[in-house]
Amino acid sequence: MSELQPHLPTPLTPTPADLASRAVRGRLRPLSIAPMMDRTDRHFRYFLRRITRQSLLYTEMITTGAVLHGDRDHLLGFSPEEHPLALQLGGDDPRELAACARIAVEWGYDEINLNVGCPSDRVQKGRFGACLMAEPQVVARAVEALREAVEVPVTVKHRLGIDDLDSDEHLHGFVAAVAEAGCDRISVHARKAWLQGLSPKENRTIPPLQYPRVYRLKERFPGLPVEINGGIRTLDEVETHLEYVDAVMIGRGAYEDPYALADADRRLFGAEDPPPSRRQVVEALLPYAEDHLQAGKPLGHLSRHILGLFAGRPGAKAWRRVLSEKAHLPGAGPELLEEALAAVPAEIADERGS
Repeated sequence: MSELQPHLPTPLTPTPADLASRAVRGRLRPLSIAPMMDRTDRHFRYFLRRITRQSLLYTEMITTGAVLHGDRDHLLGFSPEEHPLALQLGGDDPRELAACARIAVEWGYDEINLNVGCPSDRVQKGRFGACLMAEPQVVARAVEALREAVEVPVTVKHRLGIDDLDSDEHLHGFVAAVAEAGCDRISVHARKAWLQGLSPKENRTIPPLQYPRVYRLKERFPGLPVEINGGIRTLDEVETHLEYVDAVMIGRGAYEDPYALADADRRLFGAEDPPPSRRQVVEALLPYAEDHLQAGKPLGHLSRHILGLFAGRPGAKAWRRVLSEKAHLPGAGPELLEEALAAVPAEIADERGS
């Protein structure tokens, strides 16, 4: 936790009972998995549900235009096991956002999240994402429209700032506007974003993490649930951040090493059951893979998301090799997952917990 600095606000010091009670209040789940383009599709979410049953999951960002005019079954479809599940929307038009939110609730989503953090050129051209941090009243109107349209939580994910709009004064003004509009929770990526000169990938790593600014934001808005995101990879780090904020969002770390979340339900949500072993996770995926194959879809839709299941453990390379070399072959099905599992030492496959 090298980003932690002296002179921090007084920790919240939640008790285990506090953490467990947050788990049953949908707006304050202590852990979520960040929306990630080309990552958090329905196949990855189903896989991750085999590891953590309680963490809040997100879709990839979906634009309002896609929801209103695209293939909704493809864009919005999900398995019942994926709950609790939030839809992240990209857009700035209040009426379109409200219409999409109503559609999402009809499909069964548990939360609507507005993207005010993506810095990509494509998103900027559509006038949404991180560039909206320069227009807090636009975001506030969007939140108001969403709040009036649906009864599920309406949340906003944003950065610390953009370009030269990077002061605490601007950040606090932005948050004050969206909070007054009825936002139920903010999720703050603890970096600023540069709208010009850095790619989206570089914007995830080059601007320095500034966790204490998020802690101070929580201190400034004690009644607003605040979630922190950015560079967090382990449950130990999650628990440290929970001393200062209400919730933690993990992104790439959850994708690259998903089994690091195996103890999340027990440590953060008060679950009593032991975590599943990696073998049990794979076995639980077999019926899903069979159904996917029977629907005429390739195994690669699923297998590409599970390559990191054995990250950092003996046998990880063999697991990845079997899946990478054979998942694209015609007819590849659930038996390939079993073959890949057999390439891993049994004692590793049967380990429980991270």
